[in-house]
Amino acid sequence: MKIVFLDASTMGDTSLRPIAALGELACFPTSTPEEARSRVRDCDVLIINKIIVDKALLDAAPALKLVCESATGVNNINVHECEARGIPVKNVAGYSTDSVVQATFMHVLSLMGNAPYFDGFVKSGAYSASPIFTDLSKPFLEMEGKTYGVVGMGTIGSKVARIATAFGMRVIYYSTSGTGHCKEYPCVSLDELMSSSDVISIHAPYNERTAGLIGERELRLMKPSAFIVNMGRGGIVEEAALAKVISEGAIGGAALDVFEKEPLPADSPLLHTGHPERLRFSPHTAWASVEARNRLVGMIADNIRGWKDSR
Repeated sequence: MKIVFLDASTMGDTSLRPIAALGELACFPTSTPEEARSRVRDCDVLIINKIIVDKALLDAAPALKLVCESATGVNNINVHECEARGIPVKNVAGYSTDSVVQATFMHVLSLMGNAPYFDGFVKSGAYSASPIFTDLSKPFLEMEGKTYGVVGMGTIGSKVARIATAFGMRVIYYSTSGTGHCKEYPCVSLDELMSSSDVISIHAPYNERTAGLIGERELRLMKPSAFIVNMGRGGIVEEAALAKVISEGAIGGAALDVFEKEPLPADSPLLHTGHPERLRFSPHTAWASVEARNRLVGMIADNIRGWKDSR
């Protein structure tokens, strides 16, 4: 059985041994559409992350029997075309929950505590030259007693809510599906969440209900001191609108791990705001703790093994 991974660089240095043990594994760091079509000619099992699996790629893979998505979302795969050819599509879910939750609070704590400023104050030598033992020129806010708004109360959102509660925060949420299944916290309208929250974090998928969900109107409902963190998908928050309100100092700050276009273009308005100190970025890494990537590889191997055993 030949297994082909077309964009294996998305796994970093994570060992792929559990997958290699199941067959002949061919790994390619990245693949252009043309390269992908040439590399799947004798492929039985295809593993991809962001590579587009369309009719042209499927036509180039006459031996293909299984497609494995090394993530949760399968919007890069023409699932209907695969089904028509009798090719099952397997994804993975739940492997990155703890990783994303931790990354969420990394950004929240950095924003509320102004961590980069204080770190730079010490490293620059300014603290060593200071006449006093402290520096209070930037605000450091407590989480206790403040309101945390969760957009998308799924598995990740629910764990974020529990941790926010442990910090002493009041939690509210907005259901992007329109059905507030969680009864542990108040389900509110999006406008109420935007205007009432001191911290907002997004943990929703990108679909017809969430595309452009938070634009300039919604951002201007936020308190001037509030923060927003997007850990869901790029495009849920309109980036041009966010850059505008940040430049105006209309909100306290924002953090993004996901972007409308990835990698983030050099000319993105987010990289050219009037208040860059109010922004935190990570390059779509929230999912990718060492432990999460190891779990991901194990789950891909399980998907291949399960398919193989069922034949």
